[in-house]
Amino acid sequence: MNSAEIETVDVVVVGAGFSGMYAIHRLRDYKVVCFEAGDGVGGTWYWNRYPGARVDIESVEYSYGFDESLQQEWSWPEYFSAQPDLERYANHVADRFNLRQHIRFSNPVTRLAFDEARERWNVYTEAGDHVVCRFVIAATGSLTAPNSPPWPGREKFCGDIYHTARWPAEGVDFSGKRVGFIGTGSTGIQAMPIIARQAKELYVFQRTPAYCMPSGNRPLDKEHERDWKANYATRREQMLDTYGASLVEYPEYSAHDCTPEDREKILEKAWNSKSAFQLLFAFSDVMTDAEANEMVCEFVRRKIRSIVKNPKTADLLCPKTYPIGGKRLCIGNGYFEMFNQENVTLVDVRDSPIKEFTETGLLTERDQYELDVIVTATGFDAVTGAMTRIDIEGCGQRKLVDKWAEGPSTYLGAMVAGFPNLFMIHGPSTPAAQAQMITTGEWQVNWTADIIDEMMHKGHARIDVTESAEQEWADEVDMVSGLSLHKFADSWYNGKNIEGKKGGFMVYVGGFPRFRLLCEEAVQSGYKGFVFA
Repeated sequence: MNSAEIETVDVVVVGAGFSGMYAIHRLRDYKVVCFEAGDGVGGTWYWNRYPGARVDIESVEYSYGFDESLQQEWSWPEYFSAQPDLERYANHVADRFNLRQHIRFSNPVTRLAFDEARERWNVYTEAGDHVVCRFVIAATGSLTAPNSPPWPGREKFCGDIYHTARWPAEGVDFSGKRVGFIGTGSTGIQAMPIIARQAKELYVFQRTPAYCMPSGNRPLDKEHERDWKANYATRREQMLDTYGASLVEYPEYSAHDCTPEDREKILEKAWNSKSAFQLLFAFSDVMTDAEANEMVCEFVRRKIRSIVKNPKTADLLCPKTYPIGGKRLCIGNGYFEMFNQENVTLVDVRDSPIKEFTETGLLTERDQYELDVIVTATGFDAVTGAMTRIDIEGCGQRKLVDKWAEGPSTYLGAMVAGFPNLFMIHGPSTPAAQAQMITTGEWQVNWTADIIDEMMHKGHARIDVTESAEQEWADEVDMVSGLSLHKFADSWYNGKNIEGKKGGFMVYVGGFPRFRLLCEEAVQSGYKGFVFA
C-alpha cells in the first residue's frame, strides 16, 4: 500500500461493543475510527445469539448513564433483558448518537505496530486498511475470543457443530434431533432448557458441575422503572461505590453471627430474590471465609437434590470441588428441572473424558454417542485472548504475545510497559466481569479520555508506564485475590479453562471502589507509574 492510501486519525478504537461505542462518543471532538469484526454493534450481545441468552444484571443498571435523555426514553421489557433487547438497545444508541459514521464493520484489526520515531501507531485490518493514529483504545472485551474443543476428528463429524459464541443469526431448529451439548457454564445453563424442549434427545456432557440459582426474571414493574428514572443520577453514583458496581444488598453480618435457622431464612430469601447474585452477598464473609462459603454451597446442593428426582443425577450436578463464587455464579431458568425430562441424559466426562469426534457423534473413554448436532459452549480464551490474537508490536519491535507469554502484565489494567499510547478497557487485571461492565466500562473510558485530553492540551506526544509500576499492580492483584476464595477454583479468571495457558489471576477482585480509587490516585499524584514524552 502506498503512502497516498494511508489514513491519519487521532484515535483508533478496536471493537464496537458497549465500551467501544461510548469511547467513540466520548472522544467525538477528535478524529476517531472504530474497527469492528462483526457486521453490527453490541459486542457480546451481537455475537452471543444462542437460545436463552440473557443478562444477569438488572437492565436498569446494565445500561448507559452518560446521557439523561437516553435513560429516560428507553424502557426495558423485563428485569433481566434477553439478547434481542440488548442488541436493539445497542443499535438505538449507535443511531441516536450517530456513531456508525465512525465504525467500519466486518473489518477486524489484524496488526498494530508502534513507530517509535514518529510516535504513532500503525493499524492494519483484514480489509486492507492502514491507519496511522496517536492513540489506540482496545475495547476488545474480556469474553470475545471463542475457545474451541481440542479433541481430534472434528472434520469427520457428518452433522452440524455450533459454538454458542458464533450462533447463526437465523437460529437453529433442533426438532427431532439428537443433540450433544458440551459445557455447563453460564451459557450452557441458559441455552439447554430451551434446546431440550425441541430436541428428540439431549446429552449434556459435563466436566464440572455449576452453582446455579433462579434468575428471578419477570416483566419489569412500571413503578420500579419510574422509581429508577426519577433517581438515576443518585443510583449511578451508588453503583460506582459498590463492590460489583451493582445495587445488591451488602450485609455487614457474618454467617457465623447467625443461628442455623436465621441462616436458612436469609439464604432462602436470597435464592428467591430478584437480584441474581444475592447468594454471594447473603453474608459479609461468603467470599473470604471458607466455612461461611461452605454453608452457602451446601444450601445450593440441598436445592439441587430437592429439584432433581434421580439421586445419582442430582449428586453429579452438585459442585463439591470449589467454592461458590470461585467461578462466575450461573443464573438459570429451569436448568435443574430439565434433568427430570426423559429426553435429557447427563454424561460425566470428568469420569469418562471425551476422546474425539467421530463421523456419527462423540467418543468418550467408555461410550460412543450417536448425535445429529453438537453444540460447544466451551467458553473463551478470556481476558487476554482478544488482544493476543492481534499481532501487536510495541517499542523495540517487542510483541505483546511474547511479553505476555508467562501471563499478562499491566499497570492498572489499562496500559502495558513498552506499548505507549495503547489503552485497554476491561483489560487484564481490571475488575472485568467481577463488576457490572457497562457502568465500569463507561468509567474506564472517561478516565482514559481525560488522560488523552490532558496530553493533547499539554502537547505530550507519548505516555507509557514503567515495569516497576506493572509489578506493583501485579502485587496488588495477587494480594486481593489471595484474600478471597477465588484462588480455590480453576476458571477463566485464572486461565485454567485453556490447556497450557500460563499466568496467575487475571481479574481484579478487590472491588470496583478500590480499583477506581487507585486509578484516580495514580493520576492525581502526578501520574505515578506513568512516563510522558
